[in-house]
Amino acid sequence: MLSTGELKKGAAVEIDGSLYQIVEVQHVKTKKSAVYRVKLKDLRAGHITERTFNTGEKLVAARVERRDMQYLYSDTDSLTFMNTQTFDQIAVPRGIAGNALDFLREGDVVQVMAYGEEALGVELPASVTLTISRSDPGVKGDTATGATKPATMETGLVVNVPLFINEGDKIKISTEEGRYIERVQS
Repeated sequence: MLSTGELKKGAAVEIDGSLYQIVEVQHVKTKKSAVYRVKLKDLRAGHITERTFNTGEKLVAARVERRDMQYLYSDTDSLTFMNTQTFDQIAVPRGIAGNALDFLREGDVVQVMAYGEEALGVELPASVTLTISRSDPGVKGDTATGATKPATMETGLVVNVPLFINEGDKIKISTEEGRYIERVQS
């Protein structure tokens, strides 16, 4: 059990039979008493909701594990991951995996959130390094404007990159925003 004073971002709780991850906690003082305004992400459905709890209320802590797993392959319905220690495989439905496939290559190790044997999501690192598989050449002399061009990564993701970036270059991409960060030296 967690009291409202122990709530923190990233913690998992169970409310009315649903699993939620805390996205944000605000302690709000009113004229009568203090309350906690909490943004919660439904780990199964994916939507975000906001709830208010009185000081001293108790919530059931959910045991959500994060396991290091290696991405193996994807099919039409799911992404398959393998536990790097036990070699057990788990299928994560595409709807739960979200846009993770845009940043994953076969063999990459990421964290898979699980509740018992049920996969709840894939947690990507803040940035990944990918190789550009297709990009148009930049126009010579057009560098003063900070112009960009589209480049297709090895995973199929399309990212806008500066004109000096070429096919075969490795670049670092933000997984949160899906944008170019920097070129990586080979």
